Amino acid sequence: MPVLVKDYEWEETETNILIKVALKGIHSSKAGVLTSREYLKVNYRPFLFECFLREKVDNAASSVQLKNGEVVFLLLKLTPGLWTKLQSDIVGDKAAMKLVRDKAIEESQKEAEEAKNRRAETKRLNEKYALKKMMKIEDDMRERIHNIKEHEKQKATEEIEEWKAKQKLLAEQWLRKQAEATRIKEFMTKDLTEEEKNPLFLRDKGNKFFQDGNYLAAINIYTHAIQLDYKMPALYSNRAACHLKVKNYMKCIEDSSKALDLLMPPVPQNASSRCKAFVRRGTAFCKLELFVEGLQDYEAALKLDPNNEQLIKDAEEIRRVIQS
Repeated sequence: MPVLVKDYEWEETETNILIKVALKGIHSSKAGVLTSREYLKVNYRPFLFECFLREKVDNAASSVQLKNGEVVFLLLKLTPGLWTKLQSDIVGDKAAMKLVRDKAIEESQKEAEEAKNRRAETKRLNEKYALKKMMKIEDDMRERIHNIKEHEKQKATEEIEEWKAKQKLLAEQWLRKQAEATRIKEFMTKDLTEEEKNPLFLRDKGNKFFQDGNYLAAINIYTHAIQLDYKMPALYSNRAACHLKVKNYMKCIEDSSKALDLLMPPVPQNASSRCKAFVRRGTAFCKLELFVEGLQDYEAALKLDPNNEQLIKDAEEIRRVIQS
């Protein structure tokens, strides 16, 4: 008989449920997780965690992570509102619990089969597209060669030779640049102090350049810090702010999006950082006159900071532009 786990932690908001289940020293690779709209299970022998949810959740939009010796569920409620308790009233009714459990297993198997079919179909379509594209390339090439032979054989031959020579020159230039870049990088790294090899030190240094209005220098500092630690969301978000200042809006969008990817799962501890990233990306979208996308990001930011008067004012202005 498995040992049922009762000592878990949970908390809720109007829209989300957060559940933490300790693995009690069992390695995460030995834990089997099952989720559905009404049921959660973590099987890590000899322990078993089951949760018959009080209300239904959006399983597709929810997430589960195994890290730091625990399983973390972040669930999105189908219907907003406080539950006040996590477990359903059916707990203790073995027949009702079995129905929910069996339904969850059936849904999981169905979802796995559908995902498998989607992957197979995507692979088939990609292979079909690649084959058609290759055939068209070959047909175009044959037609081009035929036209060259029929109309301008000599001229085409000269152009091809000139192209080859140019490509060879470009390749040589590229190799020289790569070698030079490697030497520069090694030289710069060699001369850096231990502090300057620290991403946190570089982040603070970049922040100082930003405050002084030296945005290009700040971009360079953040870029170097990212090479040292590419998983620090603040580096991308701060570099996005610099790109916004120098009107490099596409780069701002890219860096803000990367920061938001790294700020997952969405928890209260990173709400402020996510809010800043949404505002920066939304501003860049508006600068590119992509106002609908910009408004979406501002609305996402307002959900994180609903009392921010400046955000409210900016969002209203974007709506006015869209409606006009």
